[in-house]
Amino acid sequence: MHHASLFTPVTLGSLTLPNRIIMAALTRCRADADHVPTDIMAEYYAQRASAGLIISEATMAIEGNSAFGGREPGIYSDAQVSAWRKVTAAVHAQGGRIVLQIWHGGRACHSLLNHGAQPVAPSALRITNDETHTPEGKKPYETPRALRDDELPGIVAGFRRAAQNAQAAGFDGVEVHGANGYLLDEFLRDGSNQRSGPYGGPLANRARLLLEVVDAAIGVWGAGRVGVRISPLNSFNEMKDSDPVALTTHVATQLNQRGIAYLDLMRADFFGVQKGDVVTPARAAFKGALVGNMGYTPAEAAEAVTAGTLAAVAFGHHYVSNPDLVARVRAGAALVEPDPATFYSPGARGYVDYPMLPAA
Repeated sequence: MHHASLFTPVTLGSLTLPNRIIMAALTRCRADADHVPTDIMAEYYAQRASAGLIISEATMAIEGNSAFGGREPGIYSDAQVSAWRKVTAAVHAQGGRIVLQIWHGGRACHSLLNHGAQPVAPSALRITNDETHTPEGKKPYETPRALRDDELPGIVAGFRRAAQNAQAAGFDGVEVHGANGYLLDEFLRDGSNQRSGPYGGPLANRARLLLEVVDAAIGVWGAGRVGVRISPLNSFNEMKDSDPVALTTHVATQLNQRGIAYLDLMRADFFGVQKGDVVTPARAAFKGALVGNMGYTPAEAAEAVTAGTLAAVAFGHHYVSNPDLVARVRAGAALVEPDPATFYSPGARGYVDYPMLPAA
């Protein structure tokens, strides 16, 4: 067996995993126009059920102004809950475990994808270094509307309903998406949060909304079935923070006090702009299960697990193209590289047609 430490069982809160290879959240845009999961999504996730844990793609917690891609799924309607139930049943039938990543797109959204609704954010700061895809082609990002303090309890309530709906849909838990320049991360980092008052200014205030959402999810699921994803260094969606190490330490400390199932830490920057070590401060402050994410090879993942730095490792792009990633890593087999042209395209090609190893 190759990389043996990855194939030992591990407990993340109330979740017992047979191995330490986690499928990271991967946006694939295969839902229908009403953000209802489709049958092909059930096939896709069931193919990958050998993962120790599947973290679903980012899923809209709130209807109205949180869509950013057009075909990402939601969890706010009865139709969505019913369709997700097919997905979770398919994964469970294959012996897998799956949590739902709940999310709001914040300023990365566009009115053309949200029935004319203006994007919302902590501050009226537009993403200026890129354009976004809309039904009318690529367009500049719009200037978001800064949410009022009295609107934020409604955001928290929307995430609470999403957590409740995830239970009704048969998931094994939820992951709160506080990363990659979407709404909760926008509040967290000072490059995008320039407001005053109880949700702006000092780090404790900027972290308030994320932690209120986490507390709401815990109130539904219990701490042992709630994970949180953060990306203190990632500059995706024109994000930055003046002190990502302090941010990591504060959030990890707060989450440690809550006893959540795991902290899903994106350790680097997609674009290499912001550099630093956030794994060490996260490990020092968070005593629970730390899940590493972003660019790990199987060998590096096994070393980090063996050293006790990480409880498990989440793999992203290789789970696009290797539905049997666990078997391939165990056998030391070559990994298939994904086709980026099919990441977000409709249909089966590049989604459920990647080959698996022949049965032994």
